[in-house]
Amino acid sequence: MKSESHGATADVDVLLVGAGPVGLTLANTLGLHGVRTLVVEERPTLIDYPRGVGIDDESLRTFQSIGVIDRVLPHTTPNQIMRFVDADRRLLAEIAPTDTSFGWPKRNGFVQPLVDAELLDALDRFDSVEVRWGTAMTACRDTGEHVEVDLATVAGAQTVRARYLVGCDGGRSATRKQMGVSFDGTTSPTRWLVVDLAADPLGHPNIEVAADPRRPNVSVSIAHGIRRFEFMIHDEESDELAESPEFVRKLVAPLVPFPDRLEVIRKRVYTHHSRIASAFRVGRLLLAGDAAHLMPVWQGQGYNSGIRDAANLGWKLAAVASGRAGEALLDTYDQERRKHARAMIDLSTTVGKVITPTDRRVVAVRDALVRAAAAIPPVKRYVLGMRFKPMPRYDRGAVVHHWSRSPASPVGTLFIQPRVDTRERADVLLDDVLGPWFAVLCWNNDPRAVLGERAFVRWQALGARFVAARPACQLRWTGQDHQDVLVVGDRTGALKAWFDAQRDSVLFLRPDRAIAGATIAQLAPELSADLLRALSITDGAPTRATLTDGGPDAAGSVLRLAQPSARPARP
Repeated sequence: MKSESHGATADVDVLLVGAGPVGLTLANTLGLHGVRTLVVEERPTLIDYPRGVGIDDESLRTFQSIGVIDRVLPHTTPNQIMRFVDADRRLLAEIAPTDTSFGWPKRNGFVQPLVDAELLDALDRFDSVEVRWGTAMTACRDTGEHVEVDLATVAGAQTVRARYLVGCDGGRSATRKQMGVSFDGTTSPTRWLVVDLAADPLGHPNIEVAADPRRPNVSVSIAHGIRRFEFMIHDEESDELAESPEFVRKLVAPLVPFPDRLEVIRKRVYTHHSRIASAFRVGRLLLAGDAAHLMPVWQGQGYNSGIRDAANLGWKLAAVASGRAGEALLDTYDQERRKHARAMIDLSTTVGKVITPTDRRVVAVRDALVRAAAAIPPVKRYVLGMRFKPMPRYDRGAVVHHWSRSPASPVGTLFIQPRVDTRERADVLLDDVLGPWFAVLCWNNDPRAVLGERAFVRWQALGARFVAARPACQLRWTGQDHQDVLVVGDRTGALKAWFDAQRDSVLFLRPDRAIAGATIAQLAPELSADLLRALSITDGAPTRATLTDGGPDAAGSVLRLAQPSARPARP
């Protein structure tokens, strides 16, 4: 990779502040679409200790969409069960979902530093994406036409000009401060000590949350022999005491036979925050991940909410940067993500309040109520299947609802991802067939005939893929073949079952696999016209960035920046 000379001004489409999981996921998304992207990170390299420990099906689906899933899976533990126990380690409740509607298990353990490293390594696929380490964003100015960004490095200062800047720089976001937006919410006064261990002293899988009034605690099995313990710290216990080796051994002693034989990766005192930025976008500046929202750890959704941000924002930035869509599309990011992020904050905060009481009378009532609820089969299934988890559903934004004929419109929800067959491949995940961009999917119909030539040409110019879904037994029938329409066989029956529950049979799917619009066949042209307006799609041909296959020629030249000479140490 080429190095750069300091003091020059570089033009890029998107500047990402922060090389954490959100910034790296956004960088991979933008690289896939050939968008000229610069990532700046004030640290000298990736964080090499475990942080997030849970990854869900939506995040895995996002990693699938950017072509890194095979890199990520070796660092995960699928179908991780979470068990809540009382002070005597007796079971109170269990979360063990088995549904794989989106193609992946709903609950998974993972080693975040190793997944972050895979996301970083994957950027080598793109000439259009560069990362600079040891580089801090010190100021930025939105001129209306672009953003002027001042950067500080050990070698000197630099000013970079970007069309858009996204702050993925964590809870203490410098970007958020530059935007002048508030970070509304609360910070819990309760502190927790997290201890990550190598050479797992227990070895058993899954997660155990002990709602013990004496000291609530958590035990988490992480891939590659890592064990995490978390303990509530009492008010009279200082941070210095909590992080001392003697205190750590004392806390772990009831849980392991030999607390003096622990291989500690790290230990740290932290607090839980429940906060959300008052705006995710101000002009050409945007926020994503912890810079936009913070939540307690109890449902493992802080990391996953950040990846949802990247999935929602990435394709919109790519569409605007390429000239396919107008800037109004970026307004839908806040409209769509805020409600769901808020719901996740509220859920995580509520679960924490249930787990952490230290008053024994309150705990006795809680345990009795939880056991009584668990004895009711529908309630038990609701909790076991994790149906309480809020799912994204966009009431407004880059969606059109009013053409749906289903009583409960599927518009704004994520489409399922079953395994399907094509004439060339058998037993593949649907998203691998749909590709990384827009798709028009019809059940039992030819998308070209349903859309009409005018709408078909518009979506074709946008780069959409057209898919005709059929029962598997009809896969080889060629009576309605068209070279621009891909035929998919419903090998499991999941697609037919989904459409059978709806009245709509024509779906317009966004790159993040949210259903942008749905209707019956005869109304597809009308929905198409409204949807193109809602997406702010331009009539002109794409400019600059274009959809790529992620190969070495993914985009034109851009300033080349030095990567760190060494990868982070892997636990």
